[in-house]
Amino acid sequence: MQTALVVVDMLNDFVDGVLANPAARHIVEPIASLLHRARAAEDWVVLYANDAHGVTDRELRVFPPHAMAGTPGAEVIDALRPGPDDVVVPKRFYSAFTETDLDARLQAHQVGRLVIVGQHSDCCVRHTSYDAFVRGYELVVCPDGTTVFEPGSPEAVTLRQERALEYLCTYYGIGLEPTSSVG
Repeated sequence: MQTALVVVDMLNDFVDGVLANPAARHIVEPIASLLHRARAAEDWVVLYANDAHGVTDRELRVFPPHAMAGTPGAEVIDALRPGPDDVVVPKRFYSAFTETDLDARLQAHQVGRLVIVGQHSDCCVRHTSYDAFVRGYELVVCPDGTTVFEPGSPEAVTLRQERALEYLCTYYGIGLEPTSSVG
């Protein structure tokens, strides 16, 4: 069984751009370290699930235009840039499975386990996890490689992150593993 490292929305617009998330800065290094290890492993596939919006996308009713397809804001930050063998799946909804070919790509690589990192534990990571759960994938989320959307609430990021991870564990049976011990 193959494992896929799924990097969700580590984009310019979500780190320093239109929807900048200061909380994202502390997850860059753990993700970079895990990317290095995953690319070196024969039984891993590295996959990016990236917002790539069009002007009519429904999400733009909730959030200002961000990660517009073909713009620098929709590109992965330099520190985590996809490599030549990595798979990039553009997405227009919170879940990386909704109206994409993600499931087909995972099946083509014989992936049975997903390790999910990136943004946001309480939105895109959550919705992607749900869709992976209903499709039968084994799921791992890295607490030190994910974060909530800091500007999204006056509550402390740590409390919201804890609550988001608890939800994933309770309802989707997700395993939590730090990026340093995922294997």
